[in-house]
Amino acid sequence: MILAIDVGNTRIKAAVFEDNTLLENFVFLKTELEKSIKNILEKYKNTSDLVVASVSDVEKEAFIRLNTTLNVHFVSHSDAFPFVNCYETPQTLGIDRMVLAAGATLQHPKQNRLVIDAGTSITFDFIDENDNYLGGAIAPGLRMRYESLHNFTAKLPLLTLENPTHFIGKSTSESIHSGVVNGLAFEIDGYINEIKGQYSKIIIILTGGDAVFLAKRLKNTIFANSNFLLESLNQTFQYKIKND
Repeated sequence: MILAIDVGNTRIKAAVFEDNTLLENFVFLKTELEKSIKNILEKYKNTSDLVVASVSDVEKEAFIRLNTTLNVHFVSHSDAFPFVNCYETPQTLGIDRMVLAAGATLQHPKQNRLVIDAGTSITFDFIDENDNYLGGAIAPGLRMRYESLHNFTAKLPLLTLENPTHFIGKSTSESIHSGVVNGLAFEIDGYINEIKGQYSKIIIILTGGDAVFLAKRLKNTIFANSNFLLESLNQTFQYKIKND
């Protein structure tokens, strides 16, 4: 069994895999790291490998000291990936984006792929049908947009995510919800349409914590999978083993 761990900007997500089958997934705070993983390993005693992809500041030692019988692997830029990295600054490309690109390449061969990860930030990553990673875009996510409106103005309130009740906001709160949610949906649809204008036979994968919420608001046909990064992390690790 493999325990895949995605250390994000705000939360940690984990999943236990038997080959390519996801047995159970978990979400917890960074402060709960050691306790949560120990509980998972206690439940899944046959876990042999722990695979970590991190974009945060959690120290590697925090994982290593959890269980000396585990093989602990940290995904890095030097690992084998199933695509050609054409990013002009490859060492600055986030490990999470590389894992997502690997998952898209392995799960959807011989297609143009656009992966959209809707989390703290929104990332767009494009891999062409010849398995060339060409790059993408980074933009503020939903929570960051709400917080920015509050933090950089004098009087706008800090709201939490909810569906806009009106497209034309009839109050300050309604206007904020409409601007944040509809604005991001338009932005994502616009990016997809631009890619579609340049490439054919394209599959669009939407993942991340806000994937399900946003999927209902997009006009384009997408494949929404909140667990896609964890699944991709498991597949990237298996690819690494076969190709190292």
